[in-house]
Amino acid sequence: QVHLVESGGGLLQAGRSLRLSCAASGRTSSRYAMGWLRQAPGKERDFVASIIWSGGATYYSDSVKGRFTITRDNAKNTVILQMNSLKPEDTGVYYCAAADTRGWGIVTRVDEYQYWGQGTQVTVSS
Repeated sequence: QVHLVESGGGLLQAGRSLRLSCAASGRTSSRYAMGWLRQAPGKERDFVASIIWSGGATYYSDSVKGRFTITRDNAKNTVILQMNSLKPEDTGVYYCAAADTRGWGIVTRVDEYQYWGQGTQVTVSS
């Protein structure tokens, strides 16, 4: 089991930046791919970004590519989502998630993540 806790959400104006953090605890010895996913009001949960266990590869949804950056520090069991040039359509609850890939690959399918945090709200006003 992996326990994930997100932090860093908030309310801000379009064009600003925000940094989300995810702290992992529990069975962190496994080689998880990590991801950030979000759920806008009235919509399904969507993929935002993923990073391979080693940190050597990342993948982003088209809507955030070039604006968001996902990084991880395995020694500290943390994952960061740096969000720049925020837009109102980035509003939603952001979830940190883990998928046990045994060190291989990036996970982009929402249903392939086994462990989830409680989510943190990000609201971007125009």
